[in-house]
Amino acid sequence: MKPNIKFKNQPKKFWAYVRTISEAVGYTERGTRRIKIPTVSNMKNAFRSANLDPTLIANEEDQPTLIASTLLEYFKFRADTLNDFVEPRLMDAARAKSVYERLHKELSPRCPIPMNKQKGDKRAPAYLTAITNMLIEANAEGLPCDYDPRKLTTLTTNGEPLRTLARRVDGALPGTINPVAIWEIKEYYYTTTFGSRVADGVYETLLDGMELEEAHEHEGIDIMHLLIIDAHYTWWDCGRSYLCRIIDMLHMGYVDEVLFGYEVVERLPDIVKELVKKVRT
Repeated sequence: MKPNIKFKNQPKKFWAYVRTISEAVGYTERGTRRIKIPTVSNMKNAFRSANLDPTLIANEEDQPTLIASTLLEYFKFRADTLNDFVEPRLMDAARAKSVYERLHKELSPRCPIPMNKQKGDKRAPAYLTAITNMLIEANAEGLPCDYDPRKLTTLTTNGEPLRTLARRVDGALPGTINPVAIWEIKEYYYTTTFGSRVADGVYETLLDGMELEEAHEHEGIDIMHLLIIDAHYTWWDCGRSYLCRIIDMLHMGYVDEVLFGYEVVERLPDIVKELVKKVRT
């Protein structure tokens, strides 16, 4: 999904409000698996608990300020997006396998099909990565792609390095030198808890986004930054608060699009076609 333009251009202070309130109020409705929408009263109480001025949220009659009105709209948007759009698209291993096998049969790919890191009966193709690779190959019109970069991404001009990102990414088009797009893939079909390794994956993407933001601001370099995630149990049953953080990160501008589960099939072909045009113009 792309960011909602209304919320993408908010000042960084707005996201301080979002995080402060979310942390105090919580992300999920108690007794349900639905994402919570804070009320004006919730937001005022969140500010009081953090020793902040509640009149920045609303007056004594709970009439919201301008920024609080936008916050209410954003929290509703975030909840509706996750509850109604994202959750149905998150796949389990069985569904991902079915999608992978269908695409493999249709596309007869030559791109790499990596295996997961499981053992025994769980040893299988890394379904989300394989689906991503196949769809890129099928829509890239022969353009090169580094499906498994084993070196850092470097941005150059006139033979001089301008920026080298701190981390290796999961893919780059057409390669890691001056790519038009890079992406991270987070698939956790066999994870039984939402541990620190999964959380770290979110913050790694945030780091990449901050580096790309700095390169854009100071060097005028634009690189599409994608995050592709899946596993219904891991992200929805265990990690809904991190899904909220991902939606926040998307609208803060640290990632250009997030593809949730089956959305990679719905959206990635068009993204790749757009990137091909960019490379060839």
